[in-house]
Amino acid sequence: MEIYVVKPNDTIYSIANKFDVSATQLIRDNELEFPNELVPGQTIVIVYPKEFYLVKEGDTIESIAKEHGISQMQLLRNNPFLADSPLYPGESLTIRYNTTNTITTQGYIFPYIDNEILRKTLPSLTYVSIYNYRAVNEGNIITYIDDTEVIKIAKEYGTIPLMMTTTMSPQGNPDSETAYGLLLNETYQDTLVNNTLRIMKDKGYMGINIVFNYINLNSLYLYERMILKFRAKLADEGFLLFITINPIIKYINNELVFDEINYSNIAESVDRITFLQFIWGTNYGPPLPVNSIYKLRAVVESALTTLQSKQLLVGYSLISYDWQLPYVPGTSYANALSINSSLRLAQDVGATIEFDLVSQSPFFNYIQGDKSEHIVWAVDARSIEALMQLITSDDLCGASFWNLMVYTAQLWLVINSQFEIIKLIPNKFDG
Repeated sequence: MEIYVVKPNDTIYSIANKFDVSATQLIRDNELEFPNELVPGQTIVIVYPKEFYLVKEGDTIESIAKEHGISQMQLLRNNPFLADSPLYPGESLTIRYNTTNTITTQGYIFPYIDNEILRKTLPSLTYVSIYNYRAVNEGNIITYIDDTEVIKIAKEYGTIPLMMTTTMSPQGNPDSETAYGLLLNETYQDTLVNNTLRIMKDKGYMGINIVFNYINLNSLYLYERMILKFRAKLADEGFLLFITINPIIKYINNELVFDEINYSNIAESVDRITFLQFIWGTNYGPPLPVNSIYKLRAVVESALTTLQSKQLLVGYSLISYDWQLPYVPGTSYANALSINSSLRLAQDVGATIEFDLVSQSPFFNYIQGDKSEHIVWAVDARSIEALMQLITSDDLCGASFWNLMVYTAQLWLVINSQFEIIKLIPNKFDG
């Protein structure tokens, strides 16, 4: 796998010739919407399958997988376009890559995810956390949308569905009063645990992912006490227990500051832990990289002093932000864009994409029609590759992605060309 950074005057055909691959392959693999309007600084991922196959008349996904000694799931994972496209004679399929390692992946979704996107993504997921449940007063739980079909489809693809529970609203608005009310009242916690078990059994979930938004040195013991209650009940029923910690991270005088917390007691009670700063449609903070490898590495290294590396999933946000400059604290805000939308914006405004080496993040500046200056921070293939290198170097379990409502082709191209995705339950394709 190689990552090429587009230069001025490059075309998709000149890049294809440079790497001795077809332009059709580059366009399809990277899902380029505007292949004839490349942006300087844009990334193109070039992969070299270890084995490929040209479809013949009468072939099926099942017959091709059987002929080459691979699972149907692997064929779907390596050729995500098969989720919404029939086989065509003469079409080239990737059979296998020269993968050298395995990885666990988790994704966060809402239950109203587009069915096509869901089916393209699930072959590459070990777990999927479904954001649909909110803990409210006295341990009650409210839900928003029927998630029965999403749970069913996840299992069909061998992906373990997790019930995601938080005190936040669907729009990400925090509710510290409810959160601390639950943490301080054990009766409410018992009610919450019982309600959670009932929903998981009724819906067919295989575990739960609880979001911790306010954990710090002072509240740590409260979270430890509550998680023990969940562990005791869930273990008896065979359910998985995941937690997602939204760490409190600040920059003070340009220095990264966060609590050095001992998570060892929590680690003994849970199966997996993700550290993830949730990012929503509007950002009122200063214009900074959406993800920073520098920051992630600092959080991981701190966590590994009290956690086993194979318990840890690194949280990563798949989104872009567009800030108007100059930034005015308390007034300025950024609007969210999908990664593909930020690339289209760069095309429209004639921008050149630059790259910040510290955070491993792409960004670009542009002037809007009203003469206002803007800066856009995003994610590209280089960012994903830096994340994979962090996971590999620290021998971590894998990554959790917030959120997967929009399909990001380069994300899975970088991962699947290097790693085998761990699947822990059977799927409908391979029996």
